[in-house]
Amino acid sequence: MGRAFEFRKARKFKRWDKMSKAFSRLGKEIVIAVKEGGPSPESNARLRTAIQNAKGVNMPKDRVEAAIKRASSKEEKNYEEVVYEGYGPYGIAILVETATDNINRTIANMRVYFSRAGGSVGKTGSLDFIFTRKGIFRLPAEGLNLEEVELDLIDYGAEDIYEHEGEIIVETAFADFGAMQKALEEKNLPVTSAELQRIPNTRVEVTDEQAEEIENLVEKIEEDDDVQAVYHNMA
Repeated sequence: MGRAFEFRKARKFKRWDKMSKAFSRLGKEIVIAVKEGGPSPESNARLRTAIQNAKGVNMPKDRVEAAIKRASSKEEKNYEEVVYEGYGPYGIAILVETATDNINRTIANMRVYFSRAGGSVGKTGSLDFIFTRKGIFRLPAEGLNLEEVELDLIDYGAEDIYEHEGEIIVETAFADFGAMQKALEEKNLPVTSAELQRIPNTRVEVTDEQAEEIENLVEKIEEDDDVQAVYHNMA
């Protein structure tokens, strides 16, 4: 069928794999949210956010409902949220957020990933000076006026509001995440996703060849079933 077909097939499988990983990550987030605050989205802000994010990536409704039901069962495993910090090759800081039911397995995997790439896992908190935790809210830009959104949200902790690739991005400090989420709900503003992300304060320049090595490491870490998110400070 030719190289073009093989390329399209590989790209399709990669897209499906990425979607499957997103569904798995959000399913786990739903389970954690339910066990933490109960199965009612009305009274559980973290669960509302998880459901909202699931809708943003077109996660089927039945999978969302199944995750909530599963989390309500006493037989469902508990996940512990653990952050791993370290350095990859060329001094690139890498921070990994995980949700695991087996910490020994997860830390063993992290050490293997880092060491094989010429890096190492460090102490918890060792990268606090490199990354700042911020709330990132994404709204569909269509039908919204950027200036009006700014006026609506400026008093609720918005540090930066800008438009990017068809979306309005709202950034807040970590402490203002809840207030912003509540404000968006009260103002009935559509939200595609709401997340706490680690934003690097400084970035490290690398060559194209070095960047490929680091990207391969990040991709390998992201493939791990226990990993929820990976952040780095590569430029």
